[in-house]
Amino acid sequence: MKPFNHEQQSIVATLVPEEERLTFLPRHFGRHMLTVENCLYTQFAKLCPTYTGGYWHFYDLSNGGCYLAPSHVKYHLIHADNFFDATVSGEAAGIIVSLFTFSHVSFLLEDDPRGPRIVQSFHLLRDFAGDHPEASLIFRAID
Repeated sequence: MKPFNHEQQSIVATLVPEEERLTFLPRHFGRHMLTVENCLYTQFAKLCPTYTGGYWHFYDLSNGGCYLAPSHVKYHLIHADNFFDATVSGEAAGIIVSLFTFSHVSFLLEDDPRGPRIVQSFHLLRDFAGDHPEASLIFRAID
């Protein structure tokens, strides 16, 4: 009998190489890729009043999930609905806005066959966020 592994495997984020960026959104979100992308940028503009656009990094997660993150080192985010007001890394900002986006889009597409995949994207990213160095800020922001 194989012994039980008590150590949980860490989820690893891998930056998508430049040459694979065009396939990232269709691979994860299919025909809803533009809905996800537009919602993400709109959500981020609400969370970060100083955001005026810019380059975004795409990440694949070893558990099958993904997220997008803006390229600056830090961002000041404000979410008045839950009294969140903090400066976070660009990576944490991306995780926060990706979680918001996946949740929002999953409700928009709840009757669509692709909807459950977006719900799964939320859960896979939330699992990764739990081990992130800024996990407490991420979870405060999405609470």
